[in-house]
Amino acid sequence: MWRPTGLAVTLVALALALLVIPTASRAQPTFTETVYMDDGVGLTTDVYLPATGPGPWPVLLFRTPYGRNGVVATATGYQAYDVVAVVVQDLRGRSTSGGVDCVFRCDGTGALQDGADTLDWIDLQPWSNGKVASNGGSALGIVQYVLAPVAHPTLEAMWTIVATPNFYDDALFPGGVFRESLITGWLNGQGSSFFLADIADHPLADSFWDSIQTADQYGDVQVPTGHVGGWYDIFSQGTLDAFMGYQHQGGAGALGRQKLIMGPWVHGAPGVDVGELTFPQSALDTPYGMDAQMLGWLAHYLDLSPNQPEIDAVPTVQYYVMGDVDNANAPGNLWRSANDWPIVAAPTRYYLHAGGDLSISCPDPSDPTSSYTYDPSDPSPTVGGANLLLPAGSYDQSAVEARGDVVVFSSSILTAPVEITGRVRAHLWVSIDTVDTDVMVRMTDVYPDGRSMLVLDGAARLASRGVNHSISLIAPQEVVEAVVDLTSTSIILAPGHRLRISVTSSNWPRYRANPNDGTSFGEASTPQPVQVTLYHDADHLSYLEAPNPDGDPSAVNLCEPTVVPDAGVPADANADANADANADNDAADLDGTLPTTDDGAAGDASPDPGSQPTGC
Repeated sequence: MWRPTGLAVTLVALALALLVIPTASRAQPTFTETVYMDDGVGLTTDVYLPATGPGPWPVLLFRTPYGRNGVVATATGYQAYDVVAVVVQDLRGRSTSGGVDCVFRCDGTGALQDGADTLDWIDLQPWSNGKVASNGGSALGIVQYVLAPVAHPTLEAMWTIVATPNFYDDALFPGGVFRESLITGWLNGQGSSFFLADIADHPLADSFWDSIQTADQYGDVQVPTGHVGGWYDIFSQGTLDAFMGYQHQGGAGALGRQKLIMGPWVHGAPGVDVGELTFPQSALDTPYGMDAQMLGWLAHYLDLSPNQPEIDAVPTVQYYVMGDVDNANAPGNLWRSANDWPIVAAPTRYYLHAGGDLSISCPDPSDPTSSYTYDPSDPSPTVGGANLLLPAGSYDQSAVEARGDVVVFSSSILTAPVEITGRVRAHLWVSIDTVDTDVMVRMTDVYPDGRSMLVLDGAARLASRGVNHSISLIAPQEVVEAVVDLTSTSIILAPGHRLRISVTSSNWPRYRANPNDGTSFGEASTPQPVQVTLYHDADHLSYLEAPNPDGDPSAVNLCEPTVVPDAGVPADANADANADANADNDAADLDGTLPTTDDGAAGDASPDPGSQPTGC
């Protein structure tokens, strides 16, 4: 996951935010203490004090599993301004701290509450004035999210980057499928591979995960928070869920006091190279300045600059709308702002048809099925996506789509731009000849030259049946609806492009290759091939649901009298209440429809004629 870097490049912005001049020559008092938790375990903690006196000072807190040395440049950068004390702590069982690595389970509302114990300790120090803000990304952001429901009275604000408040759902088993490369690779790199046994003992969302699965605790959160994420980030949906949960379900201190920034980035520092696509330089930062917003936020809530009208002037939501990176005149590739998330959009349905067509027209009652055979010994490979240790970002999926175990559905060539902004889901009716398998869906933007560039992908274990707490095996030839959550994005598909989805049962090593025998992660298995039959007739409406801000919600072609429920995939918070709030959102003038005229190529299953971070 993301590791913090030095703030040397942001010193000017920091000076403006804090309204002070940094001290250049005086020695800065820095010392290390052991802070004892409630169970007696000591956590190694560095304290960086201003040189101008004993305080008391407001405090900026970083808690990290990667070793305190990784935060030295950041801490000394803040320290030099002589207005804030900085505390940097090794998490339990990490670096020189005592105890055993809990993998975040000791940092929130569980039996051990290391985050709250640390805040208690800070509050008792003579150099602390009792006001604390926390900061950090990825693992350093997760510890903030799991701490927030404690509602500690000293915590005034948080700034979380590329993190999630729901570790089980977003990191471990999204859609019920074990996220193999991310979790095994990260734990092995941490020297914490022993935790894989705990995961194997608790493959379902039982009480073991309560302290790091916090969606049901949003009402306890009392802290204003800045949430920063990326469309190709490993925790993109977690960032959105945290913003929506705190903004609309949080306690009085959190309600309406959140900010959200979403860029076109992978996990790590923002950049324009996102897999095989290179976005314009404007994608690097928001119009309001990423660092300036962060520093102003922290200064404001630590009462270092408490009367900054620019805090309220910054839009609640800033998000980047992706587009064709090869055509400077194509729509998209711009920043937009909104009053809330999700923005108002028509939940447009793109139906699967026999022959591989994808369109808004209703399927024929006699549409035949599609099918493929998935063999766990030869899984479909991961090619890009929201990855940590694998190549990340948008990559051409043409080679994957050409495999025999993949079924492809494509729109006709677009004659007008089509925007997709919001959470995307695939509803697919399937049957199998074993007791279980997974359904994987990739959504791509097919360029005029035939490249099928990944936008989103998602996974669903059939035996999970849309919930994270139980397994119910599939009966032979039982026809079930799989709702695959592809999470969220914002993109405009340009004229001349196509919208495409591909369906298969593996995406390895991003996800564990399902052995199809009903066993879960950690259990002895007997892998066997499975034949998957995909239904897309008038009685079994299989479709991609993609929000279009320029469409009319009342005009969505449902092909049925009522909307099929999302079968356990949660709806975005406040999705129906944002119409008035977002009426002034910037939006391109697009017609929001897909043409249904077959150009002779739609549905052809064959393709059309940076360094990686090492820590979580």
